[in-house]
Amino acid sequence: MKKIAAIYLTVICLMIHLSALSLFAERGMSYGSSMSEEKLSKQDEEIEAQETEAESEKEDDGKRITFELELDAYYTCADMYINLTNKPVPYVEDLGEVEIYKELFTSSLYPRVVVFEASVYPLPNLGVFIKRNYEGFYDDHDIGDDFNLLESITAGFEEPFAFSLFLGNVISFSKPGEKRKANNNGYMGYLYSMGSYHIKDNVLINDNWFELEWKIKGDKKTEKQKLNWSLRIGTKVHQNPEIADTIHFSIRRSRVDFDASVMSLLQNSGFEYTFTIDRNSLDVVSHFLSVEKNWPMKNKKYAFNLTIGCIYEANRKYNGSLFDEGVDNFKAFIWPNIKF
Repeated sequence: MKKIAAIYLTVICLMIHLSALSLFAERGMSYGSSMSEEKLSKQDEEIEAQETEAESEKEDDGKRITFELELDAYYTCADMYINLTNKPVPYVEDLGEVEIYKELFTSSLYPRVVVFEASVYPLPNLGVFIKRNYEGFYDDHDIGDDFNLLESITAGFEEPFAFSLFLGNVISFSKPGEKRKANNNGYMGYLYSMGSYHIKDNVLINDNWFELEWKIKGDKKTEKQKLNWSLRIGTKVHQNPEIADTIHFSIRRSRVDFDASVMSLLQNSGFEYTFTIDRNSLDVVSHFLSVEKNWPMKNKKYAFNLTIGCIYEANRKYNGSLFDEGVDNFKAFIWPNIKF
């Protein structure tokens, strides 16, 4: 009980941290000049921007299907976007986070975009591969009785891959006419995911599973900042009877600010928390908690990332041959990464 209380206390602290981040969010304001030459120049720029936007919208009108690819050591995905209307994906100007959520929520009543995604998780798959084929090398990384360094680097993912279908609305953070950044969008809608394997302690288990979620997600990328957030509520069902069917709630936020100090805790940090209960009994199944620190390289436009956290799994998550009696239900992990 003390450990569970510690988790809740940490979550409360992180919520306070989230509020602080919102208070420190930057707001840009622009002022027009009184000089006549500057006014003319500004008018020319506005006309040029309008022409560029019009040309971009014409191009987008002809692109009902677009593709994007995102590469990452822990989450790599390929997306196909299908626009259900003749209108291009709307561009949202420099709005605050609350305004972005309102825009997504009001437009989500009438879904206009379908997204097909295939995702794979490279490092978790590497952990499975090493344990299966090089068990001696894997065991050499044991530290004490309950900690394995390789497992700590690859833990936190319950499947090696997934196929997903999203139905909802998408807004773009890429300005019309500028070079499009991969996954520089905001999403709100329904997500259906499925797969055929489950990962437990870096061992693959046969399991045809599916997951249904309501989700709001954003990946906002500019030259000076990268901001990611998500909020999701859903259920996950397993065909394997030895794995519990669950309901989950999850919140995540991460920020990289290239103009802020490398040592800044507020502008270059993040967290994720997932709470899971049994779908039938509503008893607690697991807690997932992580905090991260980013060290941006201003001139290189990438950031070193270190995420640490822990996973608590109650005895009711697994049963039968998968049940581990007497095993510590807490698992620590550490994820080193580079964010581009």
